[in-house]
Amino acid sequence: MRVLVTGGAGYIGAHTSRLLAQRGDFVIVIDDLVTGNRERIRGLPVIQFDIANGSASQLAELMREHRIEAVIHFAGQKQVAESVAKPAWYYEQNVGSVAQLLLAMESAGVAKLVFSSSAAVYGDASGAISESAPTTPINPYGATKLVGEQMITASSQAWPLRAASLRYFNVGGAGAPELGDTQALNLIPICFEQIAAGKPPLIFGDDYDTADGTCVRDYVHVSDVADAHLAVLDALPQAPGNTVLNIGTGVGTSVREMVDSILAVSGSDLPVEVLDRRAGDPAAVVGIVDGIHQLTGWRARYGVADIVESAWLSRQFFSAQSHEES
Repeated sequence: MRVLVTGGAGYIGAHTSRLLAQRGDFVIVIDDLVTGNRERIRGLPVIQFDIANGSASQLAELMREHRIEAVIHFAGQKQVAESVAKPAWYYEQNVGSVAQLLLAMESAGVAKLVFSSSAAVYGDASGAISESAPTTPINPYGATKLVGEQMITASSQAWPLRAASLRYFNVGGAGAPELGDTQALNLIPICFEQIAAGKPPLIFGDDYDTADGTCVRDYVHVSDVADAHLAVLDALPQAPGNTVLNIGTGVGTSVREMVDSILAVSGSDLPVEVLDRRAGDPAAVVGIVDGIHQLTGWRARYGVADIVESAWLSRQFFSAQSHEES
Protein backbone atom coordinates (compact mmCIF):
# COMPACT_ATOMS: atom_id res chain seq x y z
CA MET A 1 0.00 0.00 0.00
CA ARG A 2 1.16 3.57 -0.66
CA VAL A 3 0.67 5.45 2.61
CA LEU A 4 1.06 9.11 3.54
CA VAL A 5 1.82 9.62 7.25
CA THR A 6 1.28 13.14 8.56
CA GLY A 7 3.30 13.92 11.68
CA GLY A 8 5.29 10.81 10.87
CA ALA A 9 8.50 12.15 12.44
CA GLY A 10 6.84 12.48 15.85
CA TYR A 11 6.73 9.99 18.69
CA ILE A 12 3.87 7.68 17.70
CA GLY A 13 4.10 8.66 14.03
CA ALA A 14 7.72 7.52 13.73
CA HIS A 15 6.95 4.12 15.25
CA THR A 16 4.10 3.67 12.78
CA SER A 17 6.09 4.93 9.77
CA ARG A 18 8.89 2.49 10.53
CA LEU A 19 6.48 -0.40 10.93
CA LEU A 20 4.83 0.36 7.59
CA ALA A 21 8.21 0.50 5.85
CA GLN A 22 9.38 -2.72 7.51
CA ARG A 23 6.44 -4.65 6.12
CA GLY A 24 7.07 -3.31 2.61
CA ASP A 25 4.60 -0.46 2.21
CA PHE A 26 5.58 2.69 0.35
CA VAL A 27 5.72 5.43 3.01
CA ILE A 28 6.06 9.16 2.61
CA VAL A 29 6.08 11.41 5.67
CA ILE A 30 4.78 14.96 5.98
CA ASP A 31 5.87 16.81 9.11
CA ASP A 32 6.47 20.45 10.03
CA LEU A 33 9.50 19.20 12.07
CA VAL A 34 8.76 21.52 14.99
CA THR A 35 8.63 18.63 17.46
CA GLY A 36 9.26 15.84 14.94
CA ASN A 37 12.78 14.62 14.18
CA ARG A 38 14.02 13.32 10.82
CA GLU A 39 16.52 11.06 12.61
CA ARG A 40 13.68 8.93 13.93
CA ILE A 41 12.76 7.86 10.40
CA ARG A 42 16.10 7.95 8.66
CA GLY A 43 15.82 6.48 5.17
CA LEU A 44 12.19 7.49 4.64
CA PRO A 45 11.23 10.45 2.45
CA VAL A 46 10.17 13.44 4.55
CA ILE A 47 8.47 16.56 3.22
CA GLN A 48 8.50 19.54 5.57
CA PHE A 49 4.97 20.93 5.38
CA ASP A 50 2.60 22.60 7.87
CA ILE A 51 -0.79 21.12 7.01
CA ALA A 52 -2.83 23.46 9.21
CA ASN A 53 -1.42 26.54 7.50
CA GLY A 54 -0.74 24.99 4.11
CA SER A 55 -2.78 24.63 0.98
CA ALA A 56 -5.17 21.73 0.44
CA SER A 57 -4.46 21.94 -3.28
CA GLN A 58 -0.72 21.54 -2.67
CA LEU A 59 -1.39 18.55 -0.45
CA ALA A 60 -3.72 17.00 -3.04
CA GLU A 61 -1.10 17.44 -5.73
CA LEU A 62 1.46 15.69 -3.52
CA MET A 63 -0.96 12.79 -3.03
CA ARG A 64 -1.52 12.49 -6.77
CA GLU A 65 2.21 12.73 -7.52
CA HIS A 66 3.03 9.86 -5.16
CA ARG A 67 -0.11 7.84 -5.99
CA ILE A 68 -1.14 7.75 -2.33
CA GLU A 69 -3.79 5.16 -1.43
CA ALA A 70 -4.23 5.82 2.30
CA VAL A 71 -3.42 8.40 4.98
CA ILE A 72 -2.57 8.02 8.67
CA HIS A 73 -2.99 11.40 10.33
CA PHE A 74 -0.92 12.16 13.44
CA ALA A 75 0.00 15.81 12.81
CA GLY A 76 -1.29 18.10 15.55
CA GLN A 77 -0.71 19.56 18.99
CA LYS A 78 -1.21 17.45 22.11
CA GLN A 79 -0.49 19.36 25.32
CA VAL A 80 -3.56 19.77 27.51
CA ALA A 81 -2.26 22.71 29.55
CA GLU A 82 -1.08 24.49 26.41
CA SER A 83 -4.50 24.00 24.84
CA VAL A 84 -6.11 25.72 27.82
CA ALA A 85 -3.73 28.66 27.48
CA LYS A 86 -3.96 28.87 23.67
CA PRO A 87 -7.37 27.48 22.66
CA ALA A 88 -7.79 29.33 19.36
CA TRP A 89 -4.37 28.16 18.19
CA TYR A 90 -5.24 24.56 19.11
CA TYR A 91 -8.40 24.74 17.02
CA GLU A 92 -6.40 26.24 14.14
CA GLN A 93 -3.78 23.50 14.37
CA ASN A 94 -5.81 20.39 15.16
CA VAL A 95 -9.10 21.17 13.46
CA GLY A 96 -7.52 23.13 10.62
CA SER A 97 -5.17 20.29 9.73
CA VAL A 98 -8.05 17.79 9.53
CA ALA A 99 -10.04 20.17 7.31
CA GLN A 100 -7.14 20.70 4.92
CA LEU A 101 -6.40 16.98 4.84
CA LEU A 102 -10.00 16.00 4.07
CA LEU A 103 -10.23 18.59 1.27
CA ALA A 104 -6.99 17.26 -0.22
CA MET A 105 -8.03 13.60 0.08
CA GLU A 106 -11.39 14.23 -1.60
CA SER A 107 -9.71 16.15 -4.42
CA ALA A 108 -7.05 13.47 -4.94
CA GLY A 109 -9.48 10.55 -4.64
CA VAL A 110 -7.78 9.07 -1.55
CA ALA A 111 -10.51 7.30 0.42
CA LYS A 112 -8.75 5.52 3.33
CA LEU A 113 -7.92 7.38 6.56
CA VAL A 114 -6.80 6.40 10.06
CA PHE A 115 -7.03 9.35 12.47
CA SER A 116 -5.02 9.79 15.67
CA SER A 117 -7.66 10.75 18.23
CA SER A 118 -7.56 10.53 22.02
CA ALA A 119 -9.40 9.21 25.06
CA ALA A 120 -9.46 12.90 26.07
CA VAL A 121 -12.74 13.06 24.13
CA TYR A 122 -14.35 11.24 27.09
CA GLY A 123 -13.57 14.15 29.42
CA ASP A 124 -13.65 13.23 33.09
CA ALA A 125 -15.43 9.90 32.56
CA SER A 126 -14.32 7.19 34.97
CA GLY A 127 -14.33 3.42 35.20
CA ALA A 128 -14.27 1.06 32.23
CA ILE A 129 -14.94 3.17 29.13
CA SER A 130 -16.33 1.90 25.83
CA GLU A 131 -16.58 3.77 22.55
CA SER A 132 -20.26 4.44 23.27
CA ALA A 133 -19.47 6.45 26.42
CA PRO A 134 -20.53 10.12 26.35
CA THR A 135 -18.00 12.43 24.69
CA THR A 136 -17.74 15.54 26.85
CA PRO A 137 -14.18 16.90 26.63
CA ILE A 138 -13.04 19.12 29.50
CA ASN A 139 -10.22 20.94 27.69
CA PRO A 140 -9.63 22.41 24.22
CA TYR A 141 -7.24 19.59 23.27
CA GLY A 142 -9.92 16.94 23.77
CA ALA A 143 -12.49 19.15 22.08
CA THR A 144 -10.34 19.55 18.95
CA LYS A 145 -9.95 15.79 18.70
CA LEU A 146 -13.70 15.31 18.94
CA VAL A 147 -14.34 17.95 16.27
CA GLY A 148 -11.80 16.17 14.06
CA GLU A 149 -13.75 12.93 14.46
CA GLN A 150 -17.01 14.72 13.67
CA MET A 151 -15.54 16.25 10.51
CA ILE A 152 -14.36 12.84 9.35
CA THR A 153 -17.78 11.30 10.02
CA ALA A 154 -19.52 14.08 8.10
CA SER A 155 -17.09 13.70 5.18
CA SER A 156 -17.73 9.96 5.07
CA GLN A 157 -21.42 10.75 4.58
CA ALA A 158 -20.67 13.21 1.77
CA TRP A 159 -18.20 11.13 -0.24
CA PRO A 160 -16.96 7.52 -0.07
CA LEU A 161 -14.42 7.96 2.74
CA ARG A 162 -13.51 4.84 4.71
CA ALA A 163 -12.04 6.00 8.02
CA ALA A 164 -11.28 5.04 11.60
CA SER A 165 -10.60 7.27 14.60
CA LEU A 166 -8.38 5.71 17.24
CA ARG A 167 -8.85 6.93 20.79
CA TYR A 168 -5.59 6.27 22.66
CA PHE A 169 -5.35 5.92 26.40
CA ASN A 170 -1.94 6.47 28.12
CA VAL A 171 0.83 5.79 25.60
CA GLY A 172 4.39 5.15 26.77
CA GLY A 173 7.63 3.26 26.14
CA ALA A 174 9.78 3.02 23.03
CA GLY A 175 10.08 0.45 20.25
CA ALA A 176 13.76 1.35 19.91
CA PRO A 177 15.90 3.65 22.10
CA GLU A 178 16.11 6.36 19.45
CA LEU A 179 12.32 6.47 19.08
CA GLY A 180 11.48 7.41 22.67
CA ASP A 181 9.33 10.32 23.76
CA THR A 182 11.64 13.28 24.39
CA GLN A 183 8.92 15.56 25.79
CA ALA A 184 8.30 15.37 29.55
CA LEU A 185 4.50 15.60 29.30
CA ASN A 186 3.37 12.23 30.68
CA LEU A 187 3.91 10.34 33.94
CA ILE A 188 6.93 8.24 32.92
CA PRO A 189 9.15 10.98 31.40
CA ILE A 190 8.07 13.43 34.13
CA CYS A 191 9.19 10.95 36.81
CA PHE A 192 12.49 10.38 35.02
CA GLU A 193 13.05 14.17 34.96
CA GLN A 194 12.39 14.37 38.70
CA ILE A 195 14.76 11.50 39.44
CA ALA A 196 17.49 12.98 37.21
CA ALA A 197 17.22 16.23 39.17
CA GLY A 198 17.48 14.38 42.48
CA LYS A 199 13.88 15.22 43.32
CA PRO A 200 11.24 12.74 44.51
CA PRO A 201 8.61 11.56 42.02
CA LEU A 202 5.23 13.12 42.71
CA ILE A 203 1.89 11.40 43.25
CA PHE A 204 -1.19 13.59 43.27
CA GLY A 205 -3.52 12.06 45.80
CA ASP A 206 -3.42 8.69 47.57
CA ASP A 207 -6.93 8.68 49.00
CA TYR A 208 -8.91 7.56 45.94
CA ASP A 209 -11.28 4.61 46.05
CA THR A 210 -8.73 2.24 44.48
CA ALA A 211 -6.67 -0.67 45.80
CA ASP A 212 -3.71 1.50 46.89
CA GLY A 213 -5.44 4.88 46.97
CA THR A 214 -3.79 6.28 43.83
CA CYS A 215 -5.34 6.84 40.41
CA VAL A 216 -5.61 3.90 38.04
CA ARG A 217 -4.96 4.31 34.32
CA ASP A 218 -4.66 2.18 31.16
CA TYR A 219 -1.03 2.33 29.97
CA VAL A 220 -0.33 1.02 26.46
CA HIS A 221 3.04 0.51 24.77
CA VAL A 222 3.72 2.76 21.80
CA SER A 223 4.73 -0.26 19.70
CA ASP A 224 1.30 -1.76 20.32
CA VAL A 225 -0.29 1.55 19.31
CA ALA A 226 1.70 1.62 16.07
CA ASP A 227 0.72 -1.98 15.35
CA ALA A 228 -2.93 -1.07 15.95
CA HIS A 229 -2.77 1.55 13.19
CA LEU A 230 -1.60 -1.01 10.64
CA ALA A 231 -4.19 -3.55 11.76
CA VAL A 232 -7.00 -1.00 11.44
CA LEU A 233 -5.74 0.32 8.10
CA ASP A 234 -5.84 -3.22 6.72
CA ALA A 235 -9.30 -3.92 8.15
CA LEU A 236 -11.18 -0.71 7.30
CA PRO A 237 -14.80 -1.61 6.51
CA GLN A 238 -15.69 -1.57 2.81
CA ALA A 239 -18.61 0.80 3.36
CA PRO A 240 -17.96 4.54 3.88
CA GLY A 241 -17.99 5.64 7.50
CA ASN A 242 -15.86 6.52 10.52
CA THR A 243 -15.21 3.58 12.86
CA VAL A 244 -14.32 4.75 16.38
CA LEU A 245 -12.01 2.45 18.34
CA ASN A 246 -10.35 2.56 21.75
CA ILE A 247 -6.64 1.72 21.87
CA GLY A 248 -5.42 0.43 25.22
CA THR A 249 -4.78 -2.76 27.13
CA GLY A 250 -8.08 -2.99 28.99
CA VAL A 251 -6.02 -3.37 32.19
CA GLY A 252 -5.62 -0.73 34.89
CA THR A 253 -2.34 0.09 36.62
CA SER A 254 -2.14 2.44 39.58
CA VAL A 255 0.10 5.49 39.65
CA ARG A 256 1.82 4.04 42.71
CA GLU A 257 2.62 0.84 40.81
CA MET A 258 3.96 2.85 37.88
CA VAL A 259 6.14 5.06 40.08
CA ASP A 260 7.51 2.03 41.96
CA SER A 261 8.38 0.44 38.61
CA ILE A 262 10.06 3.65 37.43
CA LEU A 263 12.14 3.90 40.61
CA ALA A 264 13.17 0.24 40.32
CA VAL A 265 14.27 0.42 36.69
CA SER A 266 16.22 3.63 37.29
CA GLY A 267 17.91 2.21 40.39
CA SER A 268 16.71 5.13 42.49
CA ASP A 269 15.99 5.04 46.22
CA LEU A 270 14.35 8.46 46.28
CA PRO A 271 11.20 8.65 48.39
CA VAL A 272 7.86 9.35 46.74
CA GLU A 273 6.19 12.64 47.60
CA VAL A 274 2.39 12.59 47.83
CA LEU A 275 0.61 15.86 47.12
CA ASP A 276 -3.05 16.84 47.16
CA ARG A 277 -5.34 15.56 44.42
CA ARG A 278 -5.46 17.50 41.17
CA ALA A 279 -8.86 18.88 40.25
CA GLY A 280 -10.70 16.73 37.72
CA ASP A 281 -8.62 13.56 38.10
CA PRO A 282 -11.02 10.57 38.10
CA ALA A 283 -10.10 7.62 40.32
CA ALA A 284 -9.86 5.05 37.53
CA VAL A 285 -9.95 5.20 33.73
CA VAL A 286 -9.53 1.98 31.73
CA GLY A 287 -10.38 1.42 28.08
CA ILE A 288 -12.72 -1.30 26.89
CA VAL A 289 -10.91 -2.51 23.78
CA ASP A 290 -13.22 -5.22 22.45
CA GLY A 291 -14.03 -3.16 19.35
CA ILE A 292 -10.60 -3.25 17.75
CA HIS A 293 -10.16 -6.92 18.66
CA GLN A 294 -13.42 -7.82 16.96
CA LEU A 295 -12.52 -5.81 13.84
CA THR A 296 -8.87 -6.80 13.48
CA GLY A 297 -7.88 -9.42 16.07
CA TRP A 298 -5.46 -6.90 17.60
CA ARG A 299 -4.57 -7.00 21.27
CA ALA A 300 -1.78 -5.23 23.14
CA ARG A 301 1.25 -7.50 23.57
CA TYR A 302 3.33 -5.50 26.04
CA GLY A 303 2.85 -4.79 29.73
CA VAL A 304 3.85 -2.07 32.17
CA ALA A 305 7.32 -3.54 32.78
CA ASP A 306 8.03 -3.42 29.03
CA ILE A 307 6.81 0.17 28.82
CA VAL A 308 8.92 1.44 31.72
CA GLU A 309 12.07 -0.49 30.83
CA SER A 310 12.00 0.60 27.18
CA ALA A 311 11.36 4.23 28.19
CA TRP A 312 14.35 4.07 30.57
CA LEU A 313 16.63 2.62 27.87
CA SER A 314 15.50 5.41 25.55
CA ARG A 315 16.27 8.05 28.16
CA GLN A 316 19.76 6.54 28.64
CA PHE A 317 20.27 6.66 24.87
CA PHE A 318 19.38 10.35 24.62
CA SER A 319 21.43 11.22 27.71
CA ALA A 320 24.50 9.53 26.23
CA GLN A 321 23.91 11.30 22.94
CA SER A 322 23.70 14.73 24.60
CA HIS A 323 26.93 14.06 26.52
CA GLU A 324 28.70 13.18 23.28
CA GLU A 325 27.46 16.36 21.62
CA SER A 326 28.62 18.50 24.56
